[in-house]
Amino acid sequence: MKKLSLETELKGNSYPGRGIIIGKSKDGKYAVTAYFIMGRSENSRNRIFVEEGEGIRTQAFDASKLSDPSLIIYAPVRVLGNKTIVTNGDQTDTIYELMDKQQTFEQALRTREFEPDAPNYTPRISGIMHVEQGCYNYALSILKSNGGNPDACNRYTFAYENPVNGEGHFIHTYMGDGNPLPSFEGEPKLVEIDGSMESFTEKIWNSLNEDNKVSLFVRYIDIETGTYETRIMNKNV
Repeated sequence: MKKLSLETELKGNSYPGRGIIIGKSKDGKYAVTAYFIMGRSENSRNRIFVEEGEGIRTQAFDASKLSDPSLIIYAPVRVLGNKTIVTNGDQTDTIYELMDKQQTFEQALRTREFEPDAPNYTPRISGIMHVEQGCYNYALSILKSNGGNPDACNRYTFAYENPVNGEGHFIHTYMGDGNPLPSFEGEPKLVEIDGSMESFTEKIWNSLNEDNKVSLFVRYIDIETGTYETRIMNKNV
């Protein structure tokens, strides 16, 4: 698989929707993840990321303008021991709760499907990072309708052992803008992860469509110690 420029991928798509990037820093020291949200409607754009415990939550920027919280207010990131869960919806809680009961990432997601937002049937994308005493692996998942048919749910999981320095995988909800919005297709994209945490954050934020971008979360986890640093960017400030 050809390694792609994350910057080029983002600049070439005005509406990838919500996206998850997981990989490893070029120096091999950090497990890296990023999650961004975008919006076309006033309701979707009226959001910010706020820290909550070891994770984050979406929150209305202006509570008086919040018309429907059902699919836009959730915890995208939660931490369960040495596992960091990153998703585009309330399946974060499903994964957290069922893995806490010794079920696997895949087993937890078998209880969920794509979002009930006809005619888009937005895919649910999820990632999990396992960092423990110098060892690191991760997985990504997508639950999507069968070509827009809501009667069938297609489930795909991609697992990555021994991640390579400077490489990551990028999955997002939509192939591009449209009505209905076309769901992501194929494997997660192999992308470069380079630069410092600050430059990586800025690169993603500056590459997202200016009109549609809403918020960005980036976390670097020290693979040896499990300690982490987080950056949050919000268009609404």
